[in-house]
Amino acid sequence: MATAAARQTGGSVRVTLWILLIVYIFNFIDRQIVNILAEPIRLELGLSDTQIGLMTGLAFALFYTILGLPIARFSDRPTTHRPKLIAAALATWSAMTALCGMAQNFVQLLLARIGVGIGEAGCTPPAHSLIADMVEPKKRSSALAFYALGIPVGTLLGMMIGGLLADFVGWRRAFFIVGVPGVLLAIVVAWVLKEPRRHLTQAQAASNAQQTMPLGQAVRSVMGSKAFVLLLVAGSAAAFLAYGKTTWTTIFFQRTHGLTPGEVGFWFGVVNGAAGIAGTFLGGWLADRYGAENRRHVLTAPAVGMALAVPLAFLAYRADNWLFALTLLFLPTLFNSLYYGPTYSAAQGLVPLRARAIAAAVLLFFQNLIGLGLGPLFFGMLSDWLRPEFGEESVRYVLYGAAFLGLLPAFFFWRCSLRLNEELDQKD
Repeated sequence: MATAAARQTGGSVRVTLWILLIVYIFNFIDRQIVNILAEPIRLELGLSDTQIGLMTGLAFALFYTILGLPIARFSDRPTTHRPKLIAAALATWSAMTALCGMAQNFVQLLLARIGVGIGEAGCTPPAHSLIADMVEPKKRSSALAFYALGIPVGTLLGMMIGGLLADFVGWRRAFFIVGVPGVLLAIVVAWVLKEPRRHLTQAQAASNAQQTMPLGQAVRSVMGSKAFVLLLVAGSAAAFLAYGKTTWTTIFFQRTHGLTPGEVGFWFGVVNGAAGIAGTFLGGWLADRYGAENRRHVLTAPAVGMALAVPLAFLAYRADNWLFALTLLFLPTLFNSLYYGPTYSAAQGLVPLRARAIAAAVLLFFQNLIGLGLGPLFFGMLSDWLRPEFGEESVRYVLYGAAFLGLLPAFFFWRCSLRLNEELDQKD
């Protein structure tokens, strides 16, 4: 009933999607700007590569993932006003981003990044729940892929703006300049974005309240799907590589190719952002187009794309000319970006209606704990381990290994696709 009522407000769907996209762009600007600022931060505060990995990854991801499940549970309650929840989260992470620029040591910076993670935990679960309520299943991959454009657009802007600000005003002011506008945007979000559940009659709201699952039951329902478990493994492996490679590729171009943060932010930001936008949009379109004919093809593009990206990424990291390396990175980045819309669309169709936010939160929990939390940290530890033998080139060898590991998510996306005809949307 909630979904049917929400879809009656069709005129507000486009506005909602655009606002959520803008919020998600700010989410990734504030999340990713630390990557382009990592090298000047390391030099000023005297950090190791392991500490860089901890600061850019695990400190953020641990609290982001821990809080994601209870926030998702709160989002699934019929009485929760999801737009106000998103606005409060936006104000929190934006303020904490600004505080990162005031850190005088590693511990202070770590605490500020934890604050960013706490705030950002309140964004995607309620956003996915809103989209799933307002968009019919056959268009859900495209809608979620549109929302997911916030990842490449936000990453692009975070790198470009952060790099330029680092060159001209320093990394401390860069954090403050990108953080403050998000606090102002939160006021707009709370005022403009509407809660579709308010269109329900009292009888429908009471019915939905009775249908709300206990947390344990919701998690068991989500994890009871074999396709969802395979999707979880594939998505987590993809995120592990994506977050790890993004962080250390920006550092790789600074250390190995001698570019400034501003140069890396602009050039890598443009290539990474353009490829990510194209891949994210294309992944959603392909899933809706070919998944309508055969449900297994919802995940065909992510499986094939991850495999095709492996040799191209290796060649890019091996290249000695930085411009040639950046050019080579376009296609593997595009291929690696095909998975977001299909993954979250499939997840929403594999679970009961009132467990959709939980499904998104479970995916986010593992993707961010394993991907964002451990990816940059693991690659940083590996770089420190290789440094005695390879010196500043240690990051290049870490990225060689990361390129070949792309075959793992490709395999699990393929395995999951084989079960989609049996399971997808059987609980819608």
